[in-house]
Amino acid sequence: MTEALTHPTAATPEDNTGLSGAPKAPDATSPAGAVPLSTEDVEAAVHAIADRSKQASRRMSRANRAWKDRGLRAIGAALLEKKSLILAANAKDVAAGKASGTSAAMLDRLTLSDARITGLVDALENLATLPDPVGNVVRGQTLPNGLRLRQVNVPMGVVAAIYEARPNVTVDIAGLALKSGNTVILRGGTAAAATNDALVQVIRDALHSVGLPSDAVQTVDQYGREGANALMRARGRVDVLIPRGGRELIQSVVLNAAVPVIETGEGNVHIFIDESASEEMAVEILLNAKTQRPSVCNTVETLLVHSRSTVLPAVAAALRGAGVTLHADERIRAALPASIESTPATDVDWETEYMDLDLAVAMVDSLDDAVKHIRTWSTGHTEAILTNNLANAERFIAEIDSAAVIVNASTRFTDGGELGLGAEVGISTQKLHARGPMGLTELTTTKWIVQGEGQVRS
Repeated sequence: MTEALTHPTAATPEDNTGLSGAPKAPDATSPAGAVPLSTEDVEAAVHAIADRSKQASRRMSRANRAWKDRGLRAIGAALLEKKSLILAANAKDVAAGKASGTSAAMLDRLTLSDARITGLVDALENLATLPDPVGNVVRGQTLPNGLRLRQVNVPMGVVAAIYEARPNVTVDIAGLALKSGNTVILRGGTAAAATNDALVQVIRDALHSVGLPSDAVQTVDQYGREGANALMRARGRVDVLIPRGGRELIQSVVLNAAVPVIETGEGNVHIFIDESASEEMAVEILLNAKTQRPSVCNTVETLLVHSRSTVLPAVAAALRGAGVTLHADERIRAALPASIESTPATDVDWETEYMDLDLAVAMVDSLDDAVKHIRTWSTGHTEAILTNNLANAERFIAEIDSAAVIVNASTRFTDGGELGLGAEVGISTQKLHARGPMGLTELTTTKWIVQGEGQVRS
């Protein structure tokens, strides 16, 4: 293979025109003073971005591992070099969020810090150390007629992502897309507009510096909500769209998109404490699963406690001591000591993804009852059982139909980085193509390669 085919050529000046690769245009939803764009103008602009992304994807599909890893490390170095600029932009978004009454959980998701930027750089470095999935042979054989078959992983092409107030996702998705040979179009939301603007420009400049196409990473943020709508309608230009955020955003994309969608995780996550679980383990795991970072989708939202378990008072006391509000059913409230406060639970609590220091708590009489409750209210993200009974653990694994099922560990481990995937573009709660944390391989599809020596079909 020649150098020209293996490595993308140096980026041209046209690759770096503006943040998105398109001339800067007014936000379609800009307030007074700006001239709003028509729906047709926004659609044309988004289509132009998608077309440039498609062109860049053809170059990215030919980039070998060394070239892509060089790009990842260049992005990491640029994030550190431009850290003060990024943090200043993020401070504007956080201040605006506080002024508009954004919840503490959403502010936590929105906020970057020295440590979180360092974490993003570490994740990029980790991605660079992982095997390249492109070209991996899934299966192969030689047929009796001599035809040689291979099914290999190939990039998706143009990946679009719509997400809310999560500037770390901007870097995670860009890194995963690049390593898997894809290009990406981002819609990061108004709440993180300044931060994402800074991050995307840093990423594009870093790609340009190593000869990868800067149009491999673009954004439609400047076109506001209409830009997101146009992205959802760009069938034939966008190969797959991944929404990442709350229920309202995900369902809006799933119901309205004309492009293929991978549905990612609203996380109504459950932990079931069966009668054999030890108090020490239950307390430690519940504190970690609920309080380590309550604003993320793998945080436990509902606790189910076996009626013969003895650990409830200790678990409840530890959670209350950590500031968790308990939304408990009547049986739990009756079993709790008077010194432990709780709020009466309703059906709304069983279906709620709090993403905050709130926890729904119910008492069940059996593993069957726990499974029934989970099947009724689960979003298919992650469920866990705490038990010293092997038979119960095996039954729970077999009967719970979620993307991740955990035994005797925190639900916080449902995460691409924690599971050795480097990072994740999201956690899929559907069953087609990808399920669970989506890493590099999940951003590829397959191609059949058939090689012969003149065979014809009879």
